[in-house]
Amino acid sequence: MTSRAPRRPARRAARPARPVPGAERAPGTGLGELSWRQLAATAERTLLVPVGSCEQHGPHLPLDTDTRIAAAVAERAAHRLGLLLAPAIGYGASGEHESFPGTVSIGRDALRAMLIEYGRSAARWARQLVFVNGHGGNVEPLRDAVELLTHEGRDARWWGCALPADTGFVRDGHAGRTETSLLLALHPRAVRLAAAEPGNTASLPELLPTMRTRGVAAVSPNGVLGDPAGASAAEGTAMLHALVDALCRFIG
Repeated sequence: MTSRAPRRPARRAARPARPVPGAERAPGTGLGELSWRQLAATAERTLLVPVGSCEQHGPHLPLDTDTRIAAAVAERAAHRLGLLLAPAIGYGASGEHESFPGTVSIGRDALRAMLIEYGRSAARWARQLVFVNGHGGNVEPLRDAVELLTHEGRDARWWGCALPADTGFVRDGHAGRTETSLLLALHPRAVRLAAAEPGNTASLPELLPTMRTRGVAAVSPNGVLGDPAGASAAEGTAMLHALVDALCRFIG
């Protein structure tokens, strides 16, 4: 007498994956997600381009802090205004931080040249370019590049992620309370609060002459200009809203 093999239980249909809260994105906003035909069909072609850096941010923040902040502000502004968001440019002019491991600086000349060629190329199909900058060392190359692009007849502008003076928030120099709060709001798992410590709390005008000749390490051995004490995700969320509001007003 032959025995029958036991029947296998019927497989249940796979349930569709639930969306991660907060992960929803407006379709067609990210430039890197579009095909050229989708892009050709869009009427609005203002392109927001985040520009950041890969540089030390004290012992508690990630090296790409500036890029994360610029990308987050640009992304939220793009969603609000229905604009295009480019992939972030993650390297900048960070020579003052090069004595710290992990810093990768392409220098002012290379950044200036890259931004000019970027603008010339993108302006062939984009009506307007707005560079959204997250790193102070990029200001001079951005200013020069936008000036030349404008002189050549292209609609290009740049805006820096600096909190407006009338918001009342702490605005310290580097890896202090401001950036720590923003990262706690955006990427809390990337913040090593146990390693956070104060650095040089003098004002930037006092520190700049030495920093320009000898780098950040000469004025702050831990790389922090300010004090991360008091940083919070709630404060960072409020700061983020203020930055997005300011960028949207700039774009008009």
